[in-house]
Amino acid sequence: MAQVLVRNLDHDVKEHLQQRARRHGHSMEEEIRTILRQTLVDDKAPTSGLGSRIAARFLGQGLTEDLPELRGQAPRPATFEP
Repeated sequence: MAQVLVRNLDHDVKEHLQQRARRHGHSMEEEIRTILRQTLVDDKAPTSGLGSRIAARFLGQGLTEDLPELRGQAPRPATFEP
C-alpha cells in the first residue's frame, strides 16, 4: 500500500480529525482513509441536476418540434375521442 505524508497541517484541523475519529470509533489514520475514499466516490457522482440528466437521456428521441407555450391560458379539461 502507498503512504502519504501531510506536512504543515493546521492544529485545528488535526484536532477536528481526532474528534471525528473518536466519534466514529476509528483511529485518526483510518478516519482520514475513510474521508479520502468517500470524497473520491462523491467526486464520481453526476454534477448536473436531475432535469438535465433526464433531458440528456432522451435527447433526439421523439419530439421534432417545440411544445406550445401554455402560460397565461385558462385550464381546459382533457378531451378524449372515442
